[in-house]
Amino acid sequence: MATWKVAPALAAGCTAILKPSELASVTCLELAEVCKEVGLPPGVLNILTGLGPEAGAPLASHPHVDKIAFTGSSATGSKIMTAAAQVLKPVTLELGGKSPIVVFEDFDLDKAAEWVLFGCFWTNGQICSATSRLLVHESIAAELLDRLVKWCKNIKISDPLEEGCRLGPVVSGGQILSLLKMIKFFSQALE
Repeated sequence: MATWKVAPALAAGCTAILKPSELASVTCLELAEVCKEVGLPPGVLNILTGLGPEAGAPLASHPHVDKIAFTGSSATGSKIMTAAAQVLKPVTLELGGKSPIVVFEDFDLDKAAEWVLFGCFWTNGQICSATSRLLVHESIAAELLDRLVKWCKNIKISDPLEEGCRLGPVVSGGQILSLLKMIKFFSQALE
């Protein structure tokens, strides 16, 4: 996801500071290493790790940071917008996305199942663009559900470093609690 924001900035000839989530900094450090290996000059892409209040917040209000692009929670996005407004800094926010997939009755159900599950489980569903809503024509709903269940039963859950892993751990204890709340909510809704 970081490349969605960093690549256009670099292509436009800008320098960039990338402040990743404190829960997933390693991938951004690896990105910087790859950029270095392919010849990106030092100081063009800078990785700033740390907690949001200490590492990220100063960027939003710093007068020499020309733009902020943020993906994350609405609460943090609101804080960034407020801080950036004080110095009239442009901000792009992606907050709490809800990405639907719509399946019509004439669509290939095997393809639909494949893409629904890709959308759900890509990055373990821990991304704003994960499929979080499924709208299906009622005449094919039961058949699509059967295919989704079949696919889910074949997903290899394991250590992400193990070959063939398709689903690894969630990123934090907080994420686990959030998932458990959703499971409880939908289980009760189906009763």
